[in-house]
Order: sequence, then structure tokens, then C-alpha cells
Amino acid sequence: MSAPRLVLVRHGQTESNVHRRLDTRLPGPPLTPDGRAQAEDLALDLATEPVVAVYASRAVRAQQTAAPLAARHGLDVRVLDGVHEAQAGELEGRNDAEGLQRYEDVFTAWSERRELDVAMPGGESGRQIVHRFLADARRARAAHADGTVVLVSHGTAIRLCAPHLVGNPDFLAGLVYLPNTGRITLETDGDAWRCVEWTGMRLA
Repeated sequence: MSAPRLVLVRHGQTESNVHRRLDTRLPGPPLTPDGRAQAEDLALDLATEPVVAVYASRAVRAQQTAAPLAARHGLDVRVLDGVHEAQAGELEGRNDAEGLQRYEDVFTAWSERRELDVAMPGGESGRQIVHRFLADARRARAAHADGTVVLVSHGTAIRLCAPHLVGNPDFLAGLVYLPNTGRITLETDGDAWRCVEWTGMRLA
């Protein structure tokens, strides 16, 4: 039997993604037609994976991405309170170069300099995001003894939190772009987690 897995998936495409607009408020926008196609492709890609549970954030786009996969495995989508996107605060709705750079600067402080107490202007700190995300992700995985648990979440949240799940803040996932429906696969042999796949690239 293979080791238990946790697969972290970014949601499919939305109009805000197309226009590079910061759109983090809940429940948020739905998927575009291309995003729905990406969700169907995700379900096909994971059709032979021994999926025992499918979780998603409170965002509409995450739940719509998770739905085809859950249906393929005869499961319901379970919604988690703490795995939504990093809240952009005063930068919400912006897609201008200055606004996007300010958002990226905060993420860089979190991921490269480990300054988790830095917050988005009027938004969350990195520490708040890591705390809420890890608590829910770990509970979700612990609720199932074996098999694969899939968690559909958001790009910044996953990139920030995956390194903390594997216990290595310098892990590549914190710095590399995650495309729509891109995924990170983690395995465990007990309490320790390791990353075995990054958007199709085998790491172990």
C-alpha cells in the first residue's frame, strides 16, 4: 500500500486571473469556461489515484474546481474554513503594476525573508495565514488513515504554507509560481512530510 498523500491543488481559472486582478474576498468569482475545463482535466488526471476525501476552501472557485474530482470518486466536497486565499486587504481589486508589486513584496517578505509578522496593507499577516491553513490541512489529512486526500485552495496560500507542512521553510514551493489547477503532492511515513511532486515534476 502506498504512503498516505495530501495533494494541494490551486483552483481553476477565473476572470480575475485572466485580468491579473487581486480578488481574495469570499465567496469570490466562479470559474471561467476554461477554468471548468481545467477542473474536468484535474478529475481525469487523478482518476486512478486512491482519493478518499476531497476538501476545498470557502471560495466558489475552489469548490467548483473540486466538484468534478469528488464526483468521479463518488465523494462530496468538504469545505474547510481556514484554507482560503491570503486576504489582500487594501489591495483588493487592484490590477495595476504598483498594487501587484506591493502584494508581491509582502509575499517575498514571507517566503524569502521569513518575516511572517508582516501583513498585507489592511489584511492578514503571513503568520495568521500559516496558522489557519496548517491547522485545517493537518486535521483533514489526519481524519483519513490511508489513501489520498485532495485539498483545493489558492496560489499564494499554498505557496506560503506548503514549506511549513514539510517542515522546511526554504522549500522550493514557497518561491515558484503555481498555475491554475497546478498541484503539490506530499507523502508521509508518520509525522514527517515530504514533497514528491511539483506540478508534474517528480521530486522523490
